[in-house]
Amino acid sequence: MSVAIDRRLEAARAVVEDASRLALAMRPPSGGPSGSQKSAQDWLTEADGAVEAFVARRMQELFPEDGFQGEEGGSVRQGSLRWVIDPIDGTSNFARGRNRWCVSLGLLDGDRPVAGVINAPALGEIYTARLGGGAFMNGKPIHASPVTDTRSAMIEMGWSNRVPKPVFMEKIGAILDLGAMPRSGGSGALALADVACGRLDGYIEIVINLWDVAAALIILEEAGARVSPFLREGGLTGGATILAAAPGVAEALSQATGIALA
Repeated sequence: MSVAIDRRLEAARAVVEDASRLALAMRPPSGGPSGSQKSAQDWLTEADGAVEAFVARRMQELFPEDGFQGEEGGSVRQGSLRWVIDPIDGTSNFARGRNRWCVSLGLLDGDRPVAGVINAPALGEIYTARLGGGAFMNGKPIHASPVTDTRSAMIEMGWSNRVPKPVFMEKIGAILDLGAMPRSGGSGALALADVACGRLDGYIEIVINLWDVAAALIILEEAGARVSPFLREGGLTGGATILAAAPGVAEALSQATGIALA
């Protein structure tokens, strides 16, 4: 199986690189948002559909036996190995011509993440990982932060209109009570990648979907980060909570926010 996963990861990296160039070419100019608004702060652009269709077609040509699931098109093929794509993660940033967005493609073997690619073309960063093979950014190994004191930690929390304001404020308050520095960057996949490479010491999102995290889960695991049991807690079929953190602050962050770790 490892040979099959290696072959798929190599192919996925090339396909996602082509898809990222397509997305970059379609990125709106800097300014007010360009696209349609599905709900509060939830945007859809022409690039979302174009990128997903491009990747779906290429992966079907390469691996017709594999399943495929996209944010925009849903589950279009079944297979024991399943690709899950977020064509533009961070669409609110993308729609304004900003740089913090990515194309995210993860591979699951049943309910087990086994490979992932996150490409942020405007930042010039590509994250990859395979089960048992380590995690990398631009070909160099990455590891979760060595920080052990929450008073020097930087924690990001994602916002969603599906989360009641009191719940969001409670978790932010818990982060502040730890003495940590809160952040919010508008891309869950890139925030999780930042935890994997040590730029962040933790990331929390109360309701996030599989396509947002499918690639990041294996990257986090291979980088040595601690993660909540997202897939077991409903993430395979709907929105669920995720906490990812550096090992040295993970328990403190888990206890403060009430989000259990795996």
